[in-house]
Amino acid sequence: MGGVVGKEESPTKGWMPETKLEAKMVEAMQRRASEGTGMKSFNSIILKFPKIDESLRKCKTIFEQFDENSNGTIDPEELKHCFQKLEISFTEEESSDLFEACDINENMGMKFNEFIVLLCLVYLLKEDPAALHAKLQMGLPNLEATFETLVDAFVFLDKNKDGCVSKHEMVQAINETNSGERSSGRIAMKRFEEMDWDKNGMVTFKEFVFAFTRWVGIDDIDEDGEEIV
Repeated sequence: MGGVVGKEESPTKGWMPETKLEAKMVEAMQRRASEGTGMKSFNSIILKFPKIDESLRKCKTIFEQFDENSNGTIDPEELKHCFQKLEISFTEEESSDLFEACDINENMGMKFNEFIVLLCLVYLLKEDPAALHAKLQMGLPNLEATFETLVDAFVFLDKNKDGCVSKHEMVQAINETNSGERSSGRIAMKRFEEMDWDKNGMVTFKEFVFAFTRWVGIDDIDEDGEEIV
């Protein structure tokens, strides 16, 4: 038998989304990329780190509210309650896919930084005014702007607007900022490797946000909210 019949061509030459959720993320990002971005350079993304950091850390109150047994992680049942409270309507399958996508350690419990990535994906995938209103009610009016900045930053890196960032695009983005600096290629490679968790040569929005929580040090917070030195 020959190759697989009817298999769709990947927009990223040989890279295929592994799950339905990943495919939806790529589609959502392609739509956002077609609208353009206000980011002008990789440095402009870096300059926003402190503000994004501060806003994301405020999510700790949401996290603690839904970590019902206070064990420092959110399990699938707790996530279900979280979605109900935030009035976010996902099917059982979508909720399960989201949980699996963000439970990087596959220990059936999302830590704080994994929960932030989940909220960001929910924001990207659900353009639902009711859900947004619920978030704002929880005293996090800057959360939408923060997630919007992260989407904007990803779109800036995604030069060919295919919903993913390749190594070449990362080099291009950093070269634009540091033109003429001999170290810029090395910086780009290091940043890309930090983002490409599954080492498949393509960075999805999920991987980007995970890397972001590491860059601003959110993954270095233990269960008591203290930074691990």
